[in-house]
Amino acid sequence: MNVLYKELTAHHDISIYDTDTFSDEKGIFRILEFSNQAMQGAMDLERPDRILFEYPRAMIHLMQVNSPSFERVFLIGHGIGTIASHLKEKRFTVAELDEHVVALSRRYFGYNQDNVHIGDGRQLLTNEPPDTYDYILVDAFTEKGTPLPLTSLTFFQIVQEKLDAEGAILLNLTGKGAHDPLLTAIHTTLSEVFNYVKAYALPSEGRRDLQNMILMGQNKPITCQMRHMAGFVEIEPGYGHILMDEA
Repeated sequence: MNVLYKELTAHHDISIYDTDTFSDEKGIFRILEFSNQAMQGAMDLERPDRILFEYPRAMIHLMQVNSPSFERVFLIGHGIGTIASHLKEKRFTVAELDEHVVALSRRYFGYNQDNVHIGDGRQLLTNEPPDTYDYILVDAFTEKGTPLPLTSLTFFQIVQEKLDAEGAILLNLTGKGAHDPLLTAIHTTLSEVFNYVKAYALPSEGRRDLQNMILMGQNKPITCQMRHMAGFVEIEPGYGHILMDEA
């Protein structure tokens, strides 16, 4: 491992390094990582256009198959800009809390679009006009997971206001399967706002292992082709409590 950059910012403990192994594959890979070995982005330096993580591939498929002609996307959480880079022909508005992450994505990962706004993603979305977006994506993490203000009932109501009539929200989450208390709560809360909600998980080896999960909500039936879901399978979360903003 060759460490290229390391810094503790006001928001994250950031590391960038090159490695010759990624998911048991040999090659030349560059990684953006936050504290506790939480990978936020990865690039194959020999094939920079390749998407290494499964969840962006699955999210892109869900976007393309449910609204093939979509144009406008609001994305909370920049990372190295994987999804926006892959969909260059679409109009992205990206919200990122940490300006250092944006600068590093340009310096070390070649992000070259002028569409990132620095600030709190929920507040930036609140300031957008209604009925503007085809998709709103939430891909934002702290050490404790996805922040509550991005999973509460009030947030999902804001999201619905900013989406067009057939628009959808997709969230990248982590949890311990269909019965994870936080996942069931987010799923239940999302179902209060959208008529159709589906959950997908990337299978893990052990029942207690953290899994990568995607939630999608929209007001028309959700479809997908499982062979294009990068290994994600549909799951049925139980009923949970409704998440409210903290007083």
